[in-house]
Amino acid sequence: MIYLRSDEEVEIIRQNGQVLGKAHAEVAKLIRPGITTKELDAVAQMFIKDNGGIPSFLDFNNGTATRFPGALCISVNEVVVHGFPSHYELKDGDIISVDCGVYKNGYHADSAYTYPVGEVSLSVRKLLMRTKESLYVGIAKAIDGNRIGDIGYAIQSYAEHHGYTIVRELVGHGVGASLHEEPQVPNYGKRGQGVKLKDGMVLAIEPMINFGKKGVVQERDGWTIRTADRKPSAHFEHTVAVHKGKADVLTTFDYIEAVTANTNLAIELNATAAV
Repeated sequence: MIYLRSDEEVEIIRQNGQVLGKAHAEVAKLIRPGITTKELDAVAQMFIKDNGGIPSFLDFNNGTATRFPGALCISVNEVVVHGFPSHYELKDGDIISVDCGVYKNGYHADSAYTYPVGEVSLSVRKLLMRTKESLYVGIAKAIDGNRIGDIGYAIQSYAEHHGYTIVRELVGHGVGASLHEEPQVPNYGKRGQGVKLKDGMVLAIEPMINFGKKGVVQERDGWTIRTADRKPSAHFEHTVAVHKGKADVLTTFDYIEAVTANTNLAIELNATAAV
C-alpha cells in the first residue's frame, strides 16, 4: 500500500529530519583518522535518545537471523550500504557513508551522507560530489504527476554521464510510519514509467553510485553490501515529500555542512577541480 501523508504528518517527519540532521552533524564533528566507527555510532545513539527519538535502524530486522546492531549504517570505502559499526579505525584516504534514521511521534526520517577522511584522491572526491549532485537531480523529479521512473532516469543519466555506475540491487523507498514502505524508488529507470507520483507521498531517495562496475555482493553477516570489484562507492539520501510543482526536502544537510565547511570533510570542489 502507498500512503499519502497529511500536512500534519509531513511536518512531524520534517521535525524528525531536524533531529536527524543534528545527529549527523554530531557524528561529522568526530570523523577523522583514528576514530572507530563504533565510537561514531555511540554518539549518534546518545544524541537521538537525548532528543526524544529512537534510532530507526537499531535492532531492525531485515529477515535475517541478525538484527542490525547500531543506530548507524557505517559503510567504508567499497562497502555500499549496511556496514556494521565496529572497532575499525578510520584511516587517512578512507571514505565513509553514514546512514541514519530517527523515529519519533510515530514516524521515521531517513538520510545518508558520505564523507572523505583526511587526504582523499581527487577522483574519489569527485565521486562523492557527483553522487550528492545526482541526489538533487533525482529530487527535482519528485513532483506530483511524474512517475518513479523519472526519478531513476534522472539519477542514472547524471551518474553515467560522469562515468559512474548505478547499484541495481538496492533502491530507495517510501518512508513514514514504517521505515520501509511502498513504493520502491530505484536509482535507474525509464522516463514516464512506474508508479505515478501523487501529492503527499513521502520518499527516501538515495543514490548508491560506484566508482567501478555496478556489481555488488552481500557479506556473510546478511547485511553488509560491498562492490564486487572492491572499488569505492558513495551514498547520499534525503527524505522528500512529493508536492505539485516542487519536491519538499524534509531532511537536511545544513547542520552537516556547517561542520564540514572549509575542512577536508567538505564535498564540494572548486570549479576547476570539478571538471
